[in-house]
Amino acid sequence: MCGRYVSSRGPQELARLFHVTDWRPEEAVAPSWNIAPTDEVWAVLERAPRTADDAAPVRRQLRPLRWGLVPPWAKDLRTGARMINARMETVHEKPAFRRAFVRHRCLLPADGFYEWQETRAMDTGRTRKQPYFVHPEDDRVMALAGLYAYWRDPAVEHDDDPAAWLTTCTIITTEATDAAGRIHPRMPLAIAPDHYDAWLDPHHQDPDGLRALLVPPADGHLDARPVSTAVNDVHNDGPRLLDEAAP
Repeated sequence: MCGRYVSSRGPQELARLFHVTDWRPEEAVAPSWNIAPTDEVWAVLERAPRTADDAAPVRRQLRPLRWGLVPPWAKDLRTGARMINARMETVHEKPAFRRAFVRHRCLLPADGFYEWQETRAMDTGRTRKQPYFVHPEDDRVMALAGLYAYWRDPAVEHDDDPAAWLTTCTIITTEATDAAGRIHPRMPLAIAPDHYDAWLDPHHQDPDGLRALLVPPADGHLDARPVSTAVNDVHNDGPRLLDEAAP
């Protein structure tokens, strides 16, 4: 699974890297070195203007979404905390994800992600979970493969009230390989730059073709280093969390 990740790049840089044509400066997401479920995260997606017809061209947007997908049929927000990840093996079949996989795909920019490995102290025999920061060897931004969904809050009376709608997302995962595989059996999937257009295109709705676009982050060229257990507390944040620590 992917339960924490890092996204420190600002919206101007992300807009340039992902060729975004539509983003609002007032929709700010602060850089974070310890993103946790239910946090707001940057997402790149393509949608037609809300008032346009089906033939209108889509626009590539940079938007803040809530991490933890809440399906349209969910009764409340708590569902999202259990849906931070979608397994590649079943994403096209599961009721919570299959519609989003066909129609609502996004990219989630990341510097890297955290995984934990259980270790045993030689002197005391006690076990603990050692966090590792997994990232591309060249430190380029990763475009994690994501899905998003709209959820209508039944507590808000009018559809045109902005508070009536919430947009949430999830990260697609697979069996881990390379550096991540030595630490944890699952890892997030990514989309290569030359496949951004195909992945984001809402008119591309062939499940097999879409699954073929999913690849390991950085083509599997990942590095992993042990970091401080301070990352275990979601209230801790800052670039110091990435400093290498003794395992």
